Amino acid sequence: MSASTTTVKSSYSVSRKKSQWKTIWIRFKKNKMALGGLIVFLLMAAIVLSADLWLDYEQGAMTMDIANAYQSPSAQHIFGTDQYGRDYFTRVVYGGRISMFVGIATVMVSLIFGGLIGATAAYYGGKVDEVLMRLMDVLMAIPSTLLAITIISALGSSLFNLIVAMGVSQIARMARIVRSSVMSVKGQEYIEACRACGTSDARIILRHIIPNALGPVLVQVTQTVARSVITVASLSFVGLGVSEPTPEWGGMLSFAKTQMRYYPYLSLFPGFAVVMSVMSLTLAGDGLRDAMDPRLRN
Repeated sequence: MSASTTTVKSSYSVSRKKSQWKTIWIRFKKNKMALGGLIVFLLMAAIVLSADLWLDYEQGAMTMDIANAYQSPSAQHIFGTDQYGRDYFTRVVYGGRISMFVGIATVMVSLIFGGLIGATAAYYGGKVDEVLMRLMDVLMAIPSTLLAITIISALGSSLFNLIVAMGVSQIARMARIVRSSVMSVKGQEYIEACRACGTSDARIILRHIIPNALGPVLVQVTQTVARSVITVASLSFVGLGVSEPTPEWGGMLSFAKTQMRYYPYLSLFPGFAVVMSVMSLTLAGDGLRDAMDPRLRN
C-alpha cells in the first residue's frame, strides 16, 4: 500500500473524527443537566484558579486573629471566621484549589501509566495482554480508597504522597477503559495501512490509536476527578491527607464536626463545596457518556 493511500485514509479518519466530536457536542448541549453541571464546575474552577487575583492568601487564610474567632457570616467575612479568626471564605476557596489540583494530578498519573498499560495490552494482545491485565486485576481487587490509605500510611502524609496514592489507586481502572477503547480502534483500516507502510508500533499507538480512542477515556477522566475530590476530602477528614494549616475541604470538615451544634456554618460551606463539585462533574460525565453512546445516535 502506497504512502499516498495511507495519507488519504489518515485524513479521512481525522475528518470523520472531527464530525463525530461536533455531533457529540451538539448532543451534549441538549442535555440541560449535563450542561449545567459543566458550567457549575467551570465556574468553581475559575473562582479557585483566579483566587490570587482578588484574595490575600496569607492574610485571609493563614494569619491568625484569635480575637475574631468564630464570627458568624457577615459583610466583612461572608463565610464567617474559623477557630483561629481566619477568613473562612478565603480558606474554602483555597481549599478547593488543593482538591482540584489533586484530582487533576490523579488523572494525569492514572492516564499516563494506565493509558500506556491499557494501550500496550490491547495493541500486542496475547501473553502481553494476559500478563498486564492480570496485574491490573490484582490492583482492582483492592478497593481504591483502601489502597490509597495503605500507600499513604507507608509513605507518610504529604501532598505529593497523596497524589501518588490517588494516582496508583486509579491506574487499573483507567488501564481497562483504555484497553477496551484501543481494542475497538486497532482493527481499523488506517491502522492496517500504517503497519503496511512500516510505521513503528510506538508511533501507531501514540499518534493514531490513543487519540482516536479518547471518547470513553474522557468520560472516565471526569469520573476520576469526581472520585478524587471526595476521596481526598475523606482522607483529610481522617487525618491522612493535607494537614493544618493548609486549607482543604476534608480537613475543614474534620474540625467542623465537633462544632456543628454551635457553629454550623463551619461544616456547611466546605460540605456544600464538596457536594457541588462532585455532583457537577458527575452530571457532566454522565451527559458526555450519553452523548457518546452509539445506541442514542440517529
